[in-house]
Amino acid sequence: MALIVQKYGGTSVGSVERIQAVAQRVYKTVKAGNSIVVVVSAMGKTTDGLVKLATEISPNPNRREMDMLLSTGEQVTIALLSMALQELGQPAISMTGAQVGIVTEAEHSRARILHIETTRLTRHINAGKVVVVAGFQGISSVGEMEITTLGRGGSDTSAVAIAAALKANFCEIYTDVPGILTTDPRLVAEAQLMDAISCDEMLELASLGAKVLHPRAVEIARNYGVPLVVRSSWTDQPGTWVTSAKPQGRSLINLEIARPVDAVEFDTDQAKVALLRVPDKPGIAARLFGEISRQKVDVDLIIQSVHEGNSNDIAFTVTTPVLRRAEAVATAIAPALRSQSNPKLEEAEVMVEHNIAKVSIAGAGMIGRPGVAAKMFATLAEAGVNIQMISTSEVKVSCVVDAAECDRAVTALCTAFEIEAGEQGSRGAGESPCPSAPLPLRSSAPLPNCPPVRGVALDLNQARLAIRQLPDRPGMAAKLFGLLAQHNISVDMIIQSQRCRVIDGVPRRDIAFTVSRIDGQNAREMLTQVAAELGWGEVVLDSAIAKVSIVGAGMLGQPGVAAKMFEALAQQQINIQMIATSEIKISCVVAQEQGVKALQAIHAAFELAGSEKFFVPV
Repeated sequence: MALIVQKYGGTSVGSVERIQAVAQRVYKTVKAGNSIVVVVSAMGKTTDGLVKLATEISPNPNRREMDMLLSTGEQVTIALLSMALQELGQPAISMTGAQVGIVTEAEHSRARILHIETTRLTRHINAGKVVVVAGFQGISSVGEMEITTLGRGGSDTSAVAIAAALKANFCEIYTDVPGILTTDPRLVAEAQLMDAISCDEMLELASLGAKVLHPRAVEIARNYGVPLVVRSSWTDQPGTWVTSAKPQGRSLINLEIARPVDAVEFDTDQAKVALLRVPDKPGIAARLFGEISRQKVDVDLIIQSVHEGNSNDIAFTVTTPVLRRAEAVATAIAPALRSQSNPKLEEAEVMVEHNIAKVSIAGAGMIGRPGVAAKMFATLAEAGVNIQMISTSEVKVSCVVDAAECDRAVTALCTAFEIEAGEQGSRGAGESPCPSAPLPLRSSAPLPNCPPVRGVALDLNQARLAIRQLPDRPGMAAKLFGLLAQHNISVDMIIQSQRCRVIDGVPRRDIAFTVSRIDGQNAREMLTQVAAELGWGEVVLDSAIAKVSIVGAGMLGQPGVAAKMFEALAQQQINIQMIATSEIKISCVVAQEQGVKALQAIHAAFELAGSEKFFVPV
């Protein structure tokens, strides 16, 4: 007999008929010999209706009262589903988040779960009852016992957290689509269903806007080793399994607010190649990395920052043994990349730098938590380590530093993020400053027979800020991103330009980053106010951007993946404005109006389409 947690979203319980259908599915699962806990969302558009009522009363309603109001939506669903199960002869009991014992931070509208008191839940399960739990909500640990809500994706988060606390055999997430698809079926009807995907891959896709699972739920599944399956509410198809590595015995106390970083990684076997002043037009990246791929050179980080005039800079890192081939390719292709309008002024320049190291922090807990990157940058600044390149993903921040400073950087980061021996990965020469056996870089191993790219995602809700002429010295990135963290602004992509200018005796670089579009204007105004006093240049905001990304653990050690992505965009005459990569993801910023076309072109280029078309029910 298995203990299963099932979660049903708003459309799955959107009417009496659908609630009765869910009850039949739950009843069938119980009759097969299983114990069931069911987590449900509010019916259909109930939450939207409650928000509308609140805004009719107040344009800026109190967050505490909003939690009180919105938590009622799930209470309707749990009572009706419990009644439907009882009508089938199945003992059931409905429970709010508070009654279950979902204890959260005292933070209204976006609380994180601290722990779950399972005594009452376990008692009802052992009595043979189906426990129907209100998702999206909990109760604060403060003496006032305040009702709190978990924010967007809260029901997914509730379900996986309960599964972790109960040590359930697995957690089923029932939704509108038959599982995890290679992209949004509303944009590509031929999106293909995956049988399985790793937690790391799913974290990247979920954070990039794939709405099937919320990243907080995937984070908990990854941290606690909860087997997770996403299935359709309307069919009996097997769905998609989200797989995770064996859990590391984490405490269930501070379940969602445990340390955001769980590993410090370093790689000393790296060198950097940068092409400065390449033309800013479609096809340049495709041409460069296509030739690199043909020479069987595997590239690690790829960075393209904001353009300056009609030119741009592209930098990439490779392992030391293939540096000569990479340098030869870059040197050979550079003359062909000259701007035809002014060849002498715009001649591409190749810069090669040996003796560099990549230092990274990794952890699913950094998602949506302002200040983690800032803390990394501040730690490196305090250690006197200057950052030469920055690249980010949803679960990793990587910095290229001087190889001679690698040990100092890793030691400082291990201390700052409380990383102990055995929790730190290394590759390349040198002993670990935080003693441990060498570990591989912490990204998912590809599943058997897995293509290099599993999915393509599009984020149309970002804005880009660029700060010109930031002094190139330790502490500048820490200052910048510390200010954003103080204003509770989360940063996604961060890219530091390769071109350096000396102005008034001070070397300076540009730095660009993306934030949620709703934070863009506030961030620009705040940074503009401090730019003059800190000696920074102009702050530029662009809200008309889109970020398109490919994700796949199978791209590790596969030359040509980036080139194929860039070529797909070039064929559609889509100019790449920024590039950032991690071990299992490549992201490009393009013009907003070209975002959907970019996604469709990339999805087709990697042949991810299936023969069946999926349509999301209304």
